[in-house]
Amino acid sequence: MELDLESHSLPVYESLASKTRLKMLKYIGNRKRSIGEISEYLGMSNAIVTRHVQQMEDAGLLHSERGVGINRNKKMVYLKVDDIHIVFPEKVYQGYKLHQTELKIGHFVDFSISPTCGLATPQEVVGKADDPKYFMDTKRVDAALLWFSEGFVEYKIPNMLTDDEDPNMLEISFEIASEFPLSNNIWPSDISIYVNDILVAVYTVPGNFSDTRGRYTPSWWNSNFSQYGLLKHVRINKLDTGIDGEAYSDITIDDLELTKHPFIKLRFSVESNAINKGGMTLFGKGFGNYNQDILINTYYLEKQS
Repeated sequence: MELDLESHSLPVYESLASKTRLKMLKYIGNRKRSIGEISEYLGMSNAIVTRHVQQMEDAGLLHSERGVGINRNKKMVYLKVDDIHIVFPEKVYQGYKLHQTELKIGHFVDFSISPTCGLATPQEVVGKADDPKYFMDTKRVDAALLWFSEGFVEYKIPNMLTDDEDPNMLEISFEIASEFPLSNNIWPSDISIYVNDILVAVYTVPGNFSDTRGRYTPSWWNSNFSQYGLLKHVRINKLDTGIDGEAYSDITIDDLELTKHPFIKLRFSVESNAINKGGMTLFGKGFGNYNQDILINTYYLEKQS
């Protein structure tokens, strides 16, 4: 589950803001527990425990079902999520000027991928799933979702820097998950990220998520399929390259030689020799938890004459 600082995340924060409910979550763990078992463990009445359970069900933390066999007359409760991420607002360095490009998911200029694979617009799947030839279908430019098991997609955008502008930070923002047939919340994948043919970072995305529906994922998309990814920010500055504030490599923005290239090339790759070869899913506008495509921000200072 991924949360942010908007009001729709409040039910989860309110559910977790209780020692009693935290104790319940720890007790339930990876098992199915009856209301009676939880009540006995906490020393509370069934009615009070039921109210706590209902609040956490409404928040998407718990799920319940009627038991079977000897438990057929009991309500059995279990965890619906096993991981929560909280995304804080972006921080923009004051004083810098900005060139910004929003890059659509389907506007890649090169690719080499292996099934499972596919593309989807907010209205429909492009062609047939698991057939790489549809990555050249005319409808692929409208894609807001793409996935593949191995290989790469590469994008190219115009470099808007002028001779009088000194680049200080390149920020690339995107929503990403791994790829698994249907879905698998715990399915790590090493995503190699290249800028101008330089490997700047390898990020291990932890899974392919379908525990809850994506906020923007269209209603026709099967709930058992990948629903959302994690929003990541790759920042390449004068010191190093990091993802969400964590250093990943010593590559700096000067190493990219942006001022020497009319275009900025961006490649997302799942390498054949990756330790965690779990595929990749990219989300754009109309899918996932963030109504954005790939954002590329170039922060610069004007050179002093």
